[in-house]
Amino acid sequence: MKVVIVNIGKILSGEWRDPVSAGDSILIEDGMISQVGTTSAANVAAADVVIDAGGCVAIPGLIDSHVHITFGDYTPRQNTVGYLESYLHGGVTSAISASEVHVPGRPKDPEGVKALAVAAYKCFEKYRPGGMKVYAGSLILEPGLTADDLREVCDKGVGLVKAGFGAFATPFEYAPLVHEARKLGMISTVHTGGSSIPGSSGIWAEHLLAMNPDVSFHVNGGPVAMPDEDYPRLVRESDIALQVCTAGNLRTTLLVSNLLREAAAFARLLIATDTPTGSGIMPLGMLYTISHLASLTDLPVELAIAAATGNNAKVYRLNSGLLQPGRDGDVVLIDACAGGSKQDALSALRSGDMVAVAAVVSGGIPRFVGRSRNTPASIRAVRVEQCRIPMQFGGAAH
Repeated sequence: MKVVIVNIGKILSGEWRDPVSAGDSILIEDGMISQVGTTSAANVAAADVVIDAGGCVAIPGLIDSHVHITFGDYTPRQNTVGYLESYLHGGVTSAISASEVHVPGRPKDPEGVKALAVAAYKCFEKYRPGGMKVYAGSLILEPGLTADDLREVCDKGVGLVKAGFGAFATPFEYAPLVHEARKLGMISTVHTGGSSIPGSSGIWAEHLLAMNPDVSFHVNGGPVAMPDEDYPRLVRESDIALQVCTAGNLRTTLLVSNLLREAAAFARLLIATDTPTGSGIMPLGMLYTISHLASLTDLPVELAIAAATGNNAKVYRLNSGLLQPGRDGDVVLIDACAGGSKQDALSALRSGDMVAVAAVVSGGIPRFVGRSRNTPASIRAVRVEQCRIPMQFGGAAH
């Protein structure tokens, strides 16, 4: 499929060092971005679908790097069906498992946690709820697991491990397994802050520095944050990516962002939601955290968006999250909401407002064009200008 988006008001690349791309169009061919900025009249004429952005802002599809999936588009934590598709209507085109800890009767023995991780990975290998790509299967580290066990699941495709929910006597005991996982090229993640579920323990800077994982999960609290004095240590004494989540402590979200910018380490800031949890389901959670950072600090909104897209993509080694040739064709059009006080998406986010999601393209396929079912309408009219194939672009409305 060949998709062209034209008449874009501004293109945000997702790359924090060079966040704005010149031009007004994006060409996607066979699921991949082939041109950003300009395209020829011949490409527009030959496209299967042409989307007129009406002057809206184009951003990469958001990557939520902390989603507690189970199996299918269902969460037993909130007893809700269809939540992942609903997240897509909040601009999220990729979701990364933060471990399948909410599976009812979750196994805790080595064979059981291995089987759970492999099953989740396999179930989402080709399943795309609403068009979203889900990176599932995160091995929950438990006592009794060995380096051979990690290698076994890694060979089967599982690339994620999670420390923090196992039955270890102390968080320091996770360190050898986290180190083994990193040697295998697996991405290691660690629960950070106070206990979030019965049986888990608090994890602070001293534990993280001993483990040295790739990512400190919900470093701002999930939902309970670490002591303030721990944050400068993580920034100064490690290169761990620090993930801030919507379902956490807002004050420490702002603190982490400021500390990383002061340390010239902005690439380590990741935005996610940490949902579904006791805090609920948040289809617009990524956009809310972007607006919080852009409105309550002096962080440019373009960089806040990069923390939810390109930064996540680089840490998790994904081909999405950046509007560049050769990247996955995941593009979201956003605008100021009709009836609001601002006239463009970036001004709205700086003001702390929600934005309208006017179109989502994932994997090079338009999933809806015109209006999200989860946001107010956009000021600008976004429409399908040309379509040569039988498709519906409206999206189911509530």
